[in-house]
Amino acid sequence: MTNVLWLQGGACSGNTMSFLNAEEPTVCDLISDFGINLLWHPSLGLELGENLQGMLWNCVLGKIPVDILVFEGTVVNAPNGTGEWNRFAHRPMKNWVSDLAKVAKYVVAVGDCATWGGIPAMDPNPSQSQGLQFLKRQKGGFLGVDYRSKAGLPVINIPGCPAHPDWITQILVAIATGRIGDITLDEFHRPQTFFKTFTQTGCTRNIHFAYKATTAEFGQRKGCLFYDLGCRGPMTHSSCNRILWNRVSSKTRAGMPCLGCTEPEFPFFDLKPGTVFKTQTVMGVPKELPPGVKQKDYALLTLVAKDTAPTWADEDFFLV
Repeated sequence: MTNVLWLQGGACSGNTMSFLNAEEPTVCDLISDFGINLLWHPSLGLELGENLQGMLWNCVLGKIPVDILVFEGTVVNAPNGTGEWNRFAHRPMKNWVSDLAKVAKYVVAVGDCATWGGIPAMDPNPSQSQGLQFLKRQKGGFLGVDYRSKAGLPVINIPGCPAHPDWITQILVAIATGRIGDITLDEFHRPQTFFKTFTQTGCTRNIHFAYKATTAEFGQRKGCLFYDLGCRGPMTHSSCNRILWNRVSSKTRAGMPCLGCTEPEFPFFDLKPGTVFKTQTVMGVPKELPPGVKQKDYALLTLVAKDTAPTWADEDFFLV
């Protein structure tokens, strides 16, 4: 039996909603097939009031083992580092997180807010929000650079706004079945099995990307979304086009640009108003290019690609 305790800080509950929609495996599968014992969850837990507070203290004191501490949302430190803006069970939530992280065998941060601060941590960050072990790309976060759980691992980060439901449940299964040691974490503590490749991998518009066949309208079934609509798929690490959402689609398949929500800088709202869905260019070359691509080479490639593009590169296609 693997005890899972799920708490929520400063968040919108989006990752909880995502988690409840998991399919491979489902939440019911976690409990019936993989021995997950959900000690408490904001939407599923039965304990309330003093009963909940007593259970949490029993976890802190070691009377109830916490095999996996899942945290959704930011750690709110305001005002003035007290955490009083986010109280839970008669204490600032940050105090529960600090105490429970010391006794948890594994700690899993779910969603952008818990991993790197997300939207609440945008400047000027009035809530003094942090991710568990990062603040954007800066290592440290609330628990500090050197934090390790009782199993000897740093916080396992599953970013996304929200995170894909199956990323969450599959990592919980890997821990419960003793296979988490087979999963390599990248420099941002993301499991490489989900975040080693770019979102562009598996995108049905890759042939349009190669020939610079673009679209400037949302929802269109043809054309690349990178050149005019600011799609961040070529620069974002995720498996959204390999492990489809609801096993059906993804943002790019539906004609919407990737927003880069699994990267530490998300949301990319440091642009001028009205430019979020617009590719920023300098003399026709995007300011930000896929990793390894030089602007000079890109400009030359663009000329060649457009001149050699076959007629079918601009034809309509059906999304599958």
